[in-house]
Amino acid sequence: MEQAGPILARCAEPAAQGEIAPRGTPPERFANRHLKVASIPAMIHEMMPVGALQCNCSIFGDETTREAVVIDPGDEIDRIQAVLQRHGLTVKWIVITHAHIDHIGGAGKLQALTGAPVYMNEADYALVKGLAAQASWLGMPEPQPVSIDVGLRDGDRLNMAGANFDVLHTPGHTQGSVCLLLADQNKLIAGDTLFYDSIGRTDLPGGDYTQILRSIKTKLLALDDETKVICGHGQTTTIGRERMHNYFVSNL
Repeated sequence: MEQAGPILARCAEPAAQGEIAPRGTPPERFANRHLKVASIPAMIHEMMPVGALQCNCSIFGDETTREAVVIDPGDEIDRIQAVLQRHGLTVKWIVITHAHIDHIGGAGKLQALTGAPVYMNEADYALVKGLAAQASWLGMPEPQPVSIDVGLRDGDRLNMAGANFDVLHTPGHTQGSVCLLLADQNKLIAGDTLFYDSIGRTDLPGGDYTQILRSIKTKLLALDDETKVICGHGQTTTIGRERMHNYFVSNL
């Protein structure tokens, strides 16, 4: 997997737009689960279900620079581009929470159209190589090839579109599954790790039931109860709601 050295460099200086910050200090929210943030930076966030499996694709845009990051462009790139054009946004980054075809299937096309680098955890690289097989299983057309430019690791901080996205490696649904925490907005992009009243399935290649429960317990339940969860499919929820009502989570 090709990796962009300057972007992956961990140094003592603050990260510039699009760089990954040092891991030396954990995200502020982990230090105090009840931290209240006084101000929220101006940011566009649109979520749209795309494709046959209705993956929730998120578009975040900086209202000042008009730079955008697209998370999980699984399909329907024309619709995604229409949203970007409506806001006057330019895609600078593409982030994949995990490499199931419904989340990554449109990334190659978006990458070719925009030239934006694609970020994903390396543990899912084998799934990227098997996208044709995934398409065959689901009776879908084979997607346009995608290259992974930057490997994500637990604890990385991505400064993109005017916001900080803290990377939480949450294996279990797949080995490379990640969630993205926007601590200053009390918001979590959960991929297929956590759902309203459910969790990600673990009966597909790379899935591990014990592992996904461990990821949820150690990474997600450490967050503030008020954290809004943008799930990979279906409706949004909160960490507190799932802690109380989710059968899989309530006894962790």
